[in-house]
Amino acid sequence: MNAALRETLTPARRPCGSLSVRVMGELCVLRCSGALWLPAHGTLVAGDLHLEKGSAFAARGQMLPPYDSRATLDRLEAEIAELAPARVVLLGDSFHDSRAIGRMAAEDRARLDRLAQGRDWVWLEGNHDREALKQADADAVSRLPGRVVGEVTLGALFLTHEPEAKPRPGEVAGHLHPCARVMAHARMVRRACFVTDGRRLILPAFGAFTGGLTVLDPEVAELFETPPMVGALGRDRVHALAWGSLV
Repeated sequence: MNAALRETLTPARRPCGSLSVRVMGELCVLRCSGALWLPAHGTLVAGDLHLEKGSAFAARGQMLPPYDSRATLDRLEAEIAELAPARVVLLGDSFHDSRAIGRMAAEDRARLDRLAQGRDWVWLEGNHDREALKQADADAVSRLPGRVVGEVTLGALFLTHEPEAKPRPGEVAGHLHPCARVMAHARMVRRACFVTDGRRLILPAFGAFTGGLTVLDPEVAELFETPPMVGALGRDRVHALAWGSLV
């Protein structure tokens, strides 16, 4: 890692256990929840909530506890309560499938309205929820709060769902559900993680029932021209990991 990149990616510890790095000069706070806080823009960013994934599996006969949406919204609400963002951007795949909004419990659906009240609430289209967002936008009864867009530009950053194969400086994306694996106390530990090289940033999945793709997989690793830093989510902090420590 060269000196300039090392300076950019040297993380600063935050009181809540988060890390701060800079992406194209923009301060990015990597939160323990897996959300991203952009203080200069008053914006909270979360990717891949996959709301109603549990009910989608149940409909296919694979019984999972039906509480994933509630757990995910609990975490999102806690972030909003602590940070009081003026804007919330959800990076796509907020819903697991095209019928997910209709399967939401009434109290969960009402909570979305409450969380969005008084702030700019932005849904980015993802490959899982594009149809759901279109249907909700066309139906006055199920219409979601906020607005639906393809991507958002904030200063030197642009927020999108799926990272592009060709690097675009300032890209902040989700979609890949990155995870890091390390050896700790003679066993392998796997954690959802952020990945950044100071030019682009990939967020972990925020949803309660989301799986993950190891960052050493070519689909993730080949997005970076130089070895990136990994911010692995721990119980109460984000752990900065060197690329060479991963297994």
